[in-house]
Amino acid sequence: MTGTPKTLGALALLTAALPANAALTAVALLRGLVVPPCRARAADPKTILISGGKMTKALQLARTFHRAGHRVVLVETAKYRWTGHRFSRAVDRFHIVPPPGTSGYAQALLEIVRGEDVDVYVPVCSPAASQHDADATALLSAHCEVLHADPDTVRILDDKFAFSVAAAELGLPVPAHHRIQDPSEVVVAAAQAGGPFVLKSIPYDPVNRLDLTPLPRPTREETEAFAAARPISPDTPWILQGLVEGAEFCTHSTVRDGVVTAYCCCPSSAFQVNYAMVDKPAIEAWVKRFVSVSGITGQVSFDFIEAADGTPYAIECNPRTHSAITLFHDQPEQLARAYLEDGAPEVRPLPTAYPTYWLYHEVWRLLTARGRRAETVRTILRGTDAIFDWDDPLPFLLVHHAQIPSLLLASLRARKDWIRIDFNIGKLVEAAGD
Repeated sequence: MTGTPKTLGALALLTAALPANAALTAVALLRGLVVPPCRARAADPKTILISGGKMTKALQLARTFHRAGHRVVLVETAKYRWTGHRFSRAVDRFHIVPPPGTSGYAQALLEIVRGEDVDVYVPVCSPAASQHDADATALLSAHCEVLHADPDTVRILDDKFAFSVAAAELGLPVPAHHRIQDPSEVVVAAAQAGGPFVLKSIPYDPVNRLDLTPLPRPTREETEAFAAARPISPDTPWILQGLVEGAEFCTHSTVRDGVVTAYCCCPSSAFQVNYAMVDKPAIEAWVKRFVSVSGITGQVSFDFIEAADGTPYAIECNPRTHSAITLFHDQPEQLARAYLEDGAPEVRPLPTAYPTYWLYHEVWRLLTARGRRAETVRTILRGTDAIFDWDDPLPFLLVHHAQIPSLLLASLRARKDWIRIDFNIGKLVEAAGD
């Protein structure tokens, strides 16, 4: 299903779910009249500015800071003005800012920092915004603390090839890596180094990022055709990366001056919407070695493949918040300290923390993946929805019945196609998207 029929079908399914969602929200609101939400009193209350308001991870951090006794200001671009998260009880003020990369973005953030008397800016970046938030640091840091890596560090970490080089120089395991600036280089590099490999765009590509076709293909001609179909150029370089067989893992780390203050590690996949903490000492040691030597301050998310012998190979680093931050849903005061205080005790998900999922993704799996229905039911029963909260139910209602429908209606008006709905990130995944 493509285009208009798919969009109309998605709107119909969301409309069908509205009565049940509205009833659940009403029950939660009535419950709140009897059981007041818990909120700590901070010894030193601060005003926290959070960007990326459409994403669940921004909501998680807003709730964290609010419940720890701080004031939260949330921002997002006009495209996502109807994010359900703006209606959270954790959000004290909501502002619309220009898209990252436009001339007025940093200045708009500065005006909010001044007008709201912001103490700390915590960017919750999309891939397209990481560098722009780093560039804005010079303007903002005279007025508030910015919990984000510096521009040069972000430039390296966001570049899969440059990151691999930096890690290898520290003696940390990474797959073989070759920078590709022309499709013709793929066959030559693969032949010289052997295989297998995967080809990945270095700039964020929401469509091709999910294509991990092993290279080389059975014939030279097939490999050449595969490479020629990718938008590879000097301005859009790719990485030919060694394909390591093994289990995938992702990590989130909040770091202050090279010291990890919040950490989690989860099983992973190309399209990850389920998170559960696992203990992988070798991966943790890899992360802490890298950030310690680099002296990073900010949020960094690493992706790993653990080989059969237990060696963790880092396949990329994203210098931004990971959605696995939702695993800290039951530790607001501890997580807030990890973000705001030097020397705060390291926090990680509790053994009793529920794994997180996004209910509408799981319901879609129930409807479409017949062979996985029992597994999906177990996921729902054993975990917790990352958006729904009995003390803060409006985001769950409005993400699914205002935010996403507004994007679908805009797509319908523009006659644009999309690939899937990502309720976690709060967007439609589409070609050349954010």
